[in-house]
Formats: sequence, C-alpha cells, structure tokens
Amino acid sequence: MALSFANTKGSAIKGAEAYKYKDDENVVRIVGGVLPRYVYWLKGTNGKDIPAECLAFSRDKEKFDNKEHDHVPHYFSDKKCQWAYAVNCIDPSDGKVKVLNLKKKLFQQIVDAANDGLGDPTDEDKGWDLVFKKKKTGPLPFNVEYTLSVLKLKPRALTEEEKATVAAAEPIDVKIPRPTAEEIKNLCEKVKNGEDADDTSTAAGEAVNELNQ
Repeated sequence: MALSFANTKGSAIKGAEAYKYKDDENVVRIVGGVLPRYVYWLKGTNGKDIPAECLAFSRDKEKFDNKEHDHVPHYFSDKKCQWAYAVNCIDPSDGKVKVLNLKKKLFQQIVDAANDGLGDPTDEDKGWDLVFKKKKTGPLPFNVEYTLSVLKLKPRALTEEEKATVAAAEPIDVKIPRPTAEEIKNLCEKVKNGEDADDTSTAAGEAVNELNQ
C-alpha cells in the first residue's frame, strides 16, 4: 500500500516508465502516495542490477517487522538491502506520469520543506513542483549531490489536464506490486545459478548507483 506523503517517515513494473534525472536543474510534480520499500540489488547474467524487494520490511508499517520470510540473505549473505522509496510524478517535459525513484537525501529535503510551511507537495490544488539540482561531485557513479531549490518552490494548482492525466495513471503500488516470498526465492535461485532472470522492474532499477545519495 502506498502511504500519503504526510504519513511517510522517510526512514515488478513492466511497461512503467521512470523519470530520468538530468544534470543540473530538474522540475517534477510528485502525485499520489509514496511507496516505502527496501531492495537488494542482484547482478544478473547481462551485468544489469536486478531489484529484489526485502520482504522483512513492511510497506504498510514502514519498518522492519520480519513477518515475511526474506530469502535473499540465504542466497547472498554479502548483500545489504537499501532504501528505495518511489512515487509517481508528472514530467513537465512531456506531461506523462512516470515513476520517480526517490533519492534519500533529496527526499529528506522535501520532507523538511513540507514541514517548514510549504505543506504536502502532492496536493492537487495547494501542492508545489519540485525544483532541484543534480550535481556530480566526483568521478564515481555514486558521487552525486541533489539539492532542493527551496526559493523556487511555489504553490501551484494542477491544471484540469494534469488532474485527468493523474486520475488515469496507475497508482505507484500497482506499478510496483509487492512480490511474494516464492517469487523472491525463484529470482534468487535463477541469479545464483546464472540463469537469465526476468527483470520486470525496469523503472524501479533506474539510477541504481545513485539510489541512496
């Protein structure tokens, strides 16, 4: 279940399109609920990183409750799950609703701005567009800094066209359904045995190396 933005603590997608972060300034409007989750990144036979959701983490409670069996540590003891919250957003460049894989430090800046008086950015009438900068800080893929441009954040009601587009879009928890323990086990076995794994999480896997920056 996706949580409302105000209720988040911050602590497989066939056909879903992900927003691609641009160098320098980015502008998006996040809409709908925020999907809390943690994932492991497993290396597939083609060299791509495949997300395997950590089932020990409860999306609804937004905490590790270990109520579902987490198979990944049994197969890959060296892997650690990582923060991987996601939300839908409107990309103003084409007007489409896309999956926005949130960056942890950027998300905390958004939460702080909301708590400092701007309010819920996902509100259709009183919300605000996210304006932030992406800047490389070094040669490695994870040397990336995201900075919210607080002075550029202004309330803006969605247009009727935007509201219709949002209403027609699938909710984030439909785009990224929670896998079963059996599905995660099968994925682990395929990766462990060097078999081709069906990566149905293209949108969730964007910008893997920048995920926690």
